[in-house]
Amino acid sequence: MKRLRAFGHFWWDFVIGDDWRLALGGGVALGLTGLLANRGAAAWWCTPLVVVIMLVATVARVTPTRRRPSQTATPTMPTPDG
Repeated sequence: MKRLRAFGHFWWDFVIGDDWRLALGGGVALGLTGLLANRGAAAWWCTPLVVVIMLVATVARVTPTRRRPSQTATPTMPTPDG
């Protein structure tokens, strides 16, 4: 049982890895490509398109948002006049 669990853990870590969203996107891309190819359509473009979309979505999700200079709160300094 220990070897079976280790085998399953290896495959889970290999397929899912760090981000389950990317694994899901890859599975959806391959499934959609298979469906389109099965219906006779030219489906070569589907997997690269989904991979690029997933890459952009992942980078957008993990990139910290930057504030514009006009949105940052600047402390007001008292003027010498009073």
